[in-house]
Amino acid sequence: MADDAVIKVRDLLVGFGDQIVLGHLSLDVRGGEILGLVGGSGSGKSVLLRTIIGLLPKRHGSIEVLGVDLDQANEQERRALERRWGVLFQQGALFSSLTVRQNVQFPMRENLGLSPRLLDEMALAKLEMVGLTAQDADKFPSELSGGMTKRVALARALALDPEIVFLDEPTSGLDPISAGDFDELIRTLQQTLEITVFMVTHDLESLYTACDRVAALADGKVVAEGPIATMLESEHPWVKTYFQGKRGAMLADQRMSA
Repeated sequence: MADDAVIKVRDLLVGFGDQIVLGHLSLDVRGGEILGLVGGSGSGKSVLLRTIIGLLPKRHGSIEVLGVDLDQANEQERRALERRWGVLFQQGALFSSLTVRQNVQFPMRENLGLSPRLLDEMALAKLEMVGLTAQDADKFPSELSGGMTKRVALARALALDPEIVFLDEPTSGLDPISAGDFDELIRTLQQTLEITVFMVTHDLESLYTACDRVAALADGKVVAEGPIATMLESEHPWVKTYFQGKRGAMLADQRMSA
């Protein structure tokens, strides 16, 4: 396991009733990398993310984020830690009754004692950071395209200048061009802001475009991890099918010939 890990998951067991979803899983996420978590439908990708950030309970194991053992942290320490990460949920999870500006400001209002003017300035700066304009700020979520919704959700995830950003299927529901643009945006922001990104995805293109390393989840465990080259050499049946299937082979050929 890496000594420079900012997220350390050890022997994690998560289940619902009699169903075990994650069975004694261990994983490290290194500081400053984009880690892509991939797995089949129902493999537990989102369950792992939600367990790390405390939305789902675990039955066994330990989770350490930014040097804080979540089992040992008191409420004050936990709240302080949560301000150091941002989360983009599936489908964006914007508040439908709030404008774009108000959605981005929400974490700021909860955690920072800022004047209305400064709140506005910071929200507009975050929107500009993700490729949106001041004209978009007063729109409501119902007026946004899928790609714009994801960008607003990303701006909100970045509202408190986090050290880690969790992305749950960030390109889900986007057309290939919008998904590609979003992947490039994530890579650019990660390099510019020097943040760590934990990205749950099913998008093979995202793994090639945005990720430094990939962890493959199957049978409740991480069955392969490393850069794309390592994944292509894996003999695990699911990993082999996913990365060396028709779509995977075509992407690999494109990258080699580029």
